[in-house]
Amino acid sequence: MLQNPLKMNLVPCFIKALLLTTTLLFTLSESRNCNNTDHLLIIKAFASVSNFNSSWVHCSNSSISNINLSSRNLIGTPSWNFIKNMTHLHTINLSNNSLKGYIPTWFWSIPSLTQVNLSHNKLGGTIGSESGSGNPSSIQVLNLSSNRFTNLAHLSNFSNLYVLDISHNNLKVLPFGLNSLKKLQHLDLSSCNISGHSKPLSDLTSLEYLDISNNHITGTFPKDFPPLSTINFLNISFNNFTGSLPYDKLQRFGNSSFTNSGMLFKVSNFSNHHTKKPHIKPHQIVSANTHSNPKDPTPTNKDKKDHKPISKKRVFIIIIISSASVLILSAMLVSICCICRKRKMAKRNKWAISKPVNQTQPFRVERSGPFSFETESGSSWVVDVREPSSAAVVMFEKPLMSFTFKDLMGATSEFGKESLLAEGRCGPVYRAVLPGDIHVAVKVLESARGMSHDEAVCMFEELSKLKHPNLLPISGYCIAGKEKLVLYEFMANGDLHRWLQELPTGKTDVEDWSTDTWEYPADSSSPEKMEWRTRHNIAVGIARGLAYLHHAQSTPIVHGHLVPSNILLSDYLDPRIADVGLSHNRVDSATTDSDVYSFGIVLIGLLTGESGSDETVARARKLVREGRGVDALDARLRLGDNSVSEMVECLRVGYLCTAETPGKRPTMQQVLGMLKDIHPVMPEAMIAEFR
Repeated sequence: MLQNPLKMNLVPCFIKALLLTTTLLFTLSESRNCNNTDHLLIIKAFASVSNFNSSWVHCSNSSISNINLSSRNLIGTPSWNFIKNMTHLHTINLSNNSLKGYIPTWFWSIPSLTQVNLSHNKLGGTIGSESGSGNPSSIQVLNLSSNRFTNLAHLSNFSNLYVLDISHNNLKVLPFGLNSLKKLQHLDLSSCNISGHSKPLSDLTSLEYLDISNNHITGTFPKDFPPLSTINFLNISFNNFTGSLPYDKLQRFGNSSFTNSGMLFKVSNFSNHHTKKPHIKPHQIVSANTHSNPKDPTPTNKDKKDHKPISKKRVFIIIIISSASVLILSAMLVSICCICRKRKMAKRNKWAISKPVNQTQPFRVERSGPFSFETESGSSWVVDVREPSSAAVVMFEKPLMSFTFKDLMGATSEFGKESLLAEGRCGPVYRAVLPGDIHVAVKVLESARGMSHDEAVCMFEELSKLKHPNLLPISGYCIAGKEKLVLYEFMANGDLHRWLQELPTGKTDVEDWSTDTWEYPADSSSPEKMEWRTRHNIAVGIARGLAYLHHAQSTPIVHGHLVPSNILLSDYLDPRIADVGLSHNRVDSATTDSDVYSFGIVLIGLLTGESGSDETVARARKLVREGRGVDALDARLRLGDNSVSEMVECLRVGYLCTAETPGKRPTMQQVLGMLKDIHPVMPEAMIAEFR
């Protein structure tokens, strides 16, 4: 008798389902029967993480001090808040997984936590507290390598660190507060895309292991480094250092530690310390007048006694030494010229733009379209054209320059992640160096994919007509299939958000150009006051740009998304508002009042030095109402004289702009007037009028 094949297939499936249900019920029963609070907290923390098995966490009668879930193929974002309540947690190891998201600031200050290993995941954001006001961390060993962290803020809170490994992230700058890590013995900052000077590293006097390879760090070796006598491992390869490389250091650390590390000249350790200065006796000096009688070439007896003929061997040695000296001096002059030129170029372009590898050769595309490009976040965009050269690039400022989408691919390494500057609301932004040394930022307009070719051309043509010193103009555009790409001038100092977050606590060498004539200040003796003037100038420039959009057009133009990351800074820290005419297309409810409110948030951020969160704005407004606006100011700007009064005055302008009722907010024309006419005391009646 033949059996029903359907029934035969159902039996194994039923058995598997029964076993799975039994296992799940057993696990849940075990978890419920376990009264250990830490056990339940760990299960809750990883409940939403894929592939997590609660049986990995064994129930015990005592508090859990160690979490080890390394290499478990965990995917997702843990609920970190449950970890916060584990009072005896000593070690946590979640390495070699696929965990995502951000780490809350309080995590680094868990009192009992001493060892953390989160390496080889997809975690991102800032490590530590951006405000620097967090509690001191007890962590001694911290490994965050191979993740997506972009900032390591305020290391002053990590004074107990012995080991710090944050290699293969995207920090871009050296962490602040390195001088507070007096106990640090192991530091790995390799492959972090770091630019800047190595001088802060010289304060790490306890280091035994230092790896800063594969970055863009500058400085003098070994002057700007910790004492090399205590370091057992050193790797500074693939950077841009200058200086001398003693032969004993080369032997000690190996050639690979200095590969492509810059312009380092190998020197012998014995040349300066073991060469004795020859002692010349008086009788060895040959007089210029060796003969008693100039007309008689025959030397006297005295001459015969004192004069010793110079041997051919000695002449040969003198010639060799002279030739070598000339060669050494020539090499030194060439090196000095190269270093000066390099520093001049670095000063001109503070964001070092790396040109594509094949810049000297014509860029070739080995395949035909469509072309797909993936961003850092995992999203992708597709250009549906067969030949990339068929999509032209229209340049407004240089109409005679002939570029195509193929040139954009070559200038951005085929829109590779190494060229990705940011992923904003409008789409990803890439840096590019077009032929002719034209530095541009290329933005992909994701919101414009539904626009027709003619509509996009009309939009770009209209936006190109907006000309103002405080607006970032459109340099050109490219329509490739459904994708619309817009080109901007590349801004060397990045955006305002980056500038504020990375602003050093010391003095700055930025000039004062707060007046309409953009002249240097008469009083330039106070760097601290110049720093305040710089921020004031940025605020005035932003207000000028918005006032132009709101009041200089036949129909007001609403930006719709004015945030610090949309405000770019030029070489001279002149603010340029970006994304004009792009963001507001998707914000139907945006009005000029909302732009004024957004400007108020930016202004408060400039004065407090903090991100423009709701909490920051609410706190600043409360302090202004209570007459204690000075308490909200950035500590780096607290000075004497009239500067404090002027800063408080600007903070009051921010208060007016962030009024809850739109009708009580001033116009941008009024805001610009108030900022330009700042005076120490503002009538309280004006504040009450806008409340």
